[in-house]
Amino acid sequence: MDIKAVALDVDGVLTDGNFWWDAQGSEFKQFSFRDVMGISRATRAGMMFALISGEQNAIVDRYAKKLGITQVWQGCKDKAAALREFASAVSLDLREICFMGDDINDLSAMELAGFTAAPADAHESVLARVQFVAKRPGGHGAVREMLDFLSLKK
Repeated sequence: MDIKAVALDVDGVLTDGNFWWDAQGSEFKQFSFRDVMGISRATRAGMMFALISGEQNAIVDRYAKKLGITQVWQGCKDKAAALREFASAVSLDLREICFMGDDINDLSAMELAGFTAAPADAHESVLARVQFVAKRPGGHGAVREMLDFLSLKK
């Protein structure tokens, strides 16, 4: 297994899937610094990243900017197409890309990826189809756990 890039769903993978609205309608999400450290370390080691989210949110843009992730798809209803575009943009075969998702809208991308992963609290249909299930839930270090696993496989 020679994984050179990782595409991540956002809600339920990088976050715990919850969100908060204040009285003014601002939306808040929580991310894990454990995942930030894992992505930063993997990027320094040469791993490429993409964020593929079904939602459209400025918070995702801010997260991507913080981590230097330039390949971002938001409001994405066809994650398989986004994964193909990512592979093309970074000149990789789909077999060289890991996709981590947590729900049924991620399955089409998972069918294409060379390696698949999910947080511990992913939907049952996802857990049944992935190659790696993190012990941690989404938003609580599941991405870091998967990245550490991939680094051990090299």
